[in-house]
Amino acid sequence: MNDLDKARIQDMLDNTVLAVDFMFRKTREDLDGKNMLSYAVVRAIELIGEAAYHVSEETRLQYPKIEWAAIAGMRHRLIHDYLRVDYDIVWKVTQEKLPDLIGQLESILEGEPDSD
Repeated sequence: MNDLDKARIQDMLDNTVLAVDFMFRKTREDLDGKNMLSYAVVRAIELIGEAAYHVSEETRLQYPKIEWAAIAGMRHRLIHDYLRVDYDIVWKVTQEKLPDLIGQLESILEGEPDSD
């Protein structure tokens, strides 16, 4: 993996950790009621997707368990359809997808191969 991909994956990891930390001990209703929280979480997810979008095809192929296209696609939806953010989806991503993504990204950065 080249250094640029490592930097992008580190950026993905950093923003994934931030989003999970932002949501620690928060409820679904907090996303609707706390503007700073919802803004911060959405922004972190946007940055995760932007970095994922720019990871090289070669690296993405080495780690097929990462949902590269879905991650980048969510970023595109949040950026381009920002007036209609579905916070139910944001909540689900922060609760179900991002915690697992942390471990996957850490494994990549530690040089571990994609395994079953």
